Amino acid sequence: MEVQGRIKMIDETKTYGNNGFRKREVVVTTEEQYPQHILVEFVQDKCDLLNNYSVGQMVKISINLRGREWVNPQGETKYFNSIQGWRIENLQTESGSGDMPPVPPMEAFEPADDLNEEDHDDLPF
Repeated sequence: MEVQGRIKMIDETKTYGNNGFRKREVVVTTEEQYPQHILVEFVQDKCDLLNNYSVGQMVKISINLRGREWVNPQGETKYFNSIQGWRIENLQTESGSGDMPPVPPMEAFEPADDLNEEDHDDLPF
């Protein structure tokens, strides 16, 4: 599955427990009629994938839904869901790539006033 949107927040990498479990969270705001703020976690070595991204960028994140069961001390069973990211891609095209110059606005083009229908036309169409 995937989620697309603009990065709203990128948290620092946090380490938990004696085994050094690492987690880093990012919030992406979708661009739809009713925007959603989706929290996505990156864990362990995937935390480093967020190093090259910043707030405001448009991204597509490949995700897995995770669910777990927990029984509290009173014996009640609780269920928790999380969204875990495993890949992130930039959706913005780099400006100033140099491949094509920008197109001037339509106002920059003037109509031809001195058109003579009888001049020789060598266009093939």
